[in-house]
Amino acid sequence: MDLKSLVRDIPDFPKPGILFRDITTLLRDPEGLRYTIDFLTQKCKEAEIKPDYVIGIESRGFIFGSPLAYQLGAGFIPIRKRGKLPAAVHSIEYDLEYGTDCLEVHQDALRHSSRVLIVDDLIATGGTASATAKLVQKIGCELVGFGFIIELRDLEGRKYLPDVPIISLIEY
Repeated sequence: MDLKSLVRDIPDFPKPGILFRDITTLLRDPEGLRYTIDFLTQKCKEAEIKPDYVIGIESRGFIFGSPLAYQLGAGFIPIRKRGKLPAAVHSIEYDLEYGTDCLEVHQDALRHSSRVLIVDDLIATGGTASATAKLVQKIGCELVGFGFIIELRDLEGRKYLPDVPIISLIEY
């Protein structure tokens, strides 16, 4: 299946000069969504990625991470922006183009030495994925891979990620 054909391009969003890759058109397509989850699962199995937990990065990582966790027989854990989780959290701040942001995970969500796969819809500059990896490693977990639906290769985000398998289904 040609997944690229299910992704809509929106020029000048969220600001002029940006070409936004909109996955809502992929998500609304039942066959495309099923294929995406099945293909991501297949790629993880081929790479022998066997996580205890799949971590989904807020918010589109939740969409793909939950069914992937189910398919891989793993638990699912959300990584949220600051202030969205009700219990005690581990957190990490990271730099954005203009300013900083913060990611959090419940302190009781991950056990030391757990094997973790990080999932998001897209990797661009790698900042959010890299920060998530640092947070997971700070907790003492073993990062076993990354899974992305879309990779914007020109932005070279993967070069900022740890040396583990990186799966992307669509490349621009």
